[in-house]
Amino acid sequence: MAYAVCIIFLTFAKNNKYTIMVVFPCAKINLGLNIVGVRTDGYHDLETVFYPIPLTDALEIKHMDKDFPSDVNCDLKITGNSIDCNEADNLVVKAYNLLASDYELPRVHAHLFKRIPSQAGLGGGSSDAAFMIRLLDERFRLNLGIAEMERYAARLGADCAFFITATPAFATGIGDQLEPVDNEQGNLNGYYIGIVKPNVAVSTREAYQHVKVEKPNVSCRTIVRQPIDTWRESLHNDFEDSVFKIYPKLANIKQRLYQLGALYAQMSGSGSAFYAIFKEAPSNLGPEFPDCSTFTSIL
Repeated sequence: MAYAVCIIFLTFAKNNKYTIMVVFPCAKINLGLNIVGVRTDGYHDLETVFYPIPLTDALEIKHMDKDFPSDVNCDLKITGNSIDCNEADNLVVKAYNLLASDYELPRVHAHLFKRIPSQAGLGGGSSDAAFMIRLLDERFRLNLGIAEMERYAARLGADCAFFITATPAFATGIGDQLEPVDNEQGNLNGYYIGIVKPNVAVSTREAYQHVKVEKPNVSCRTIVRQPIDTWRESLHNDFEDSVFKIYPKLANIKQRLYQLGALYAQMSGSGSAFYAIFKEAPSNLGPEFPDCSTFTSIL
């Protein structure tokens, strides 16, 4: 299953001082997303099912030599796709600084290789932060435990806590209240996923401003327990109506995914990436969407 390959620690070492540890932060998709209320703090309450997928970044850390001339305790280098040039303000660094405020951590070099596209609704930044917490806990024997790591992660972002375990979860509140989900693993196991990320940056703030707030008649948690071929008519992302009006191109991507044989297709989060569930491996997403980033895998 997708989430079984998400949390992997690789260790390379000659001795403890020069140990290098690597993890692979995974992306997530939203199986349905309903905006159900407006909070007094200005945020919105939502309901969604977070589901991890095997599209991953790579994150490694190693000790920084005491003589290395760095002004920061977590020296981060980012390579790959969707590079965030503001490395000092990256969530990986924020995760390190958050733990360092409570624990004595040595200085580290961190290398983040990005494959998960940014501004996509796939949770890449949140995943990187959560996996940094796990990596520091494992490397420096902090013995935090899952619940404590989730509490730290929640301070960095609404969906960060999900990525501590990266197992399917029904999320409520602002996405920070997590409950176990059953049956959807069996529903998706053995199917294929395709990801299409257009060169469009959707403003989350703008998406929320135009969304319709309404509690659905049936929760997405209930719907995903049903056969996938029933999802198209009942499982919805409330952001799609507002975002499609601003970016009609995105509606065309969803329509084309269905024309290519998708059993279910949806924009993930507030976009702009789309995922599609197929019974057979899709082989033509790249040629069909030449101006987009694409990814396919078995679930």
